[in-house]
Amino acid sequence: MQHIDFELNDEYVELNQLLKLAGLCDSGGAGKMIVAAGGIKVDGKTELRKTCKIRAGQVVTLGDVRIAVGHG
Repeated sequence: MQHIDFELNDEYVELNQLLKLAGLCDSGGAGKMIVAAGGIKVDGKTELRKTCKIRAGQVVTLGDVRIAVGHG
């Protein structure tokens, strides 16, 4: 499993933008398509809201990639 540590500069980041910023897709639009397909889990639960607010302390998984979100 690949682990990515992502540091927030704000209070939160939208899920589709997190996927883009972490390098898992080319654009926010592509991130929305990944979320809509049901391939994303936030803290172990499937997340279908494309602009779900991801905050420090949460863990996002896509396949075998785990993104740990911290506060920078």
